Amino acid sequence: MTAGRQAAARCAALGAGELSRCGAPAAVRVAIRRKLVTGTREFTLDVAFQSAHRRLALFGPSGSGKTLTVQAIAGLMRPDAGRIVLNGRTLFDAASGVCLPPRARRVAYLFQDYALFPHLTVAQNVCFGLTRSWRNPRRRRLPAIARHWIDTFELGAIANNYPHEISGGQKQRAALARALVIEPDILLLDEPLAALDVALRRRLRIELANLQRRLEIPMILITHDPEDVRSLAEEVYLIRDGRIVGSAAAHDI
Repeated sequence: MTAGRQAAARCAALGAGELSRCGAPAAVRVAIRRKLVTGTREFTLDVAFQSAHRRLALFGPSGSGKTLTVQAIAGLMRPDAGRIVLNGRTLFDAASGVCLPPRARRVAYLFQDYALFPHLTVAQNVCFGLTRSWRNPRRRRLPAIARHWIDTFELGAIANNYPHEISGGQKQRAALARALVIEPDILLLDEPLAALDVALRRRLRIELANLQRRLEIPMILITHDPEDVRSLAEEVYLIRDGRIVGSAAAHDI
C-alpha cells in the first residue's frame, strides 16, 4: 500500500464525525453541492466540513473534488446549493441569494503553477492585486504593503526580474507575496509543491511551515501528499468522489 493510501485509510477510519474537535467556534464552515456534467462524465461535489483550526488540509486523489471545493470558497465556482461562512461572514448562501464576488471575499488563492503574469516583473506581480482596473501596475511605484511582503519574502534583489528569469522557489515566494498583499482573511493553497522536484519540495515545505508560524492567517491546503499534511496542517479531511469521507488530526496521518 502506498503512503498516500495508508494515510487515507487512517483518516477514513477515524470517521467523518470528528469535525471541529478543538471545541472552539468554527472559523470555516462549508456545506455545498454542485453537479457538473462534461461530455459523458457526471460528477457531483457534495462536501460539508467545519473547523476552528487555522491550518486545514483537503487530502485525496486527483479528481476527488479538492480544487472545486477551494474554488467555491474563493468565488471561482458557484455551487448549486449550500452555504460558505468564514469567520462569521457569509460568502455564499444559496437559500438567501448571497454570493460575494471574488474580490469582496478577501480570499487569497495560490494556484498550483503560481500563475505569475509573464509580462510583469516580480514587483508588478505583487502589486497586481492592489489595482482597481486591468491596467498593469507601474514599475517604479511600490505601495508600502507591497514593499512589506517583498521584504518579508526576500524578493528585493529580483523585484525587477520577470518570472522566466527566476527560480521555482522564487516564483512561489512571489506568488505568496501577491496573495498576501491584499490582506486576506484566508489563504487557499492548491497543491503548491506538486510541480517541484523532491529536494526543492522539501525545502519549500519547511519555508511554508515557517511562514504559517509567523502569520495569523487561516490556510486551507489541498494535496495528495501525506508529508504536506503532516508538515503544514493541523486537521485533515479526506475527500473522495466529491465527498468528505473522513477526518483526523494531521499528526495521525
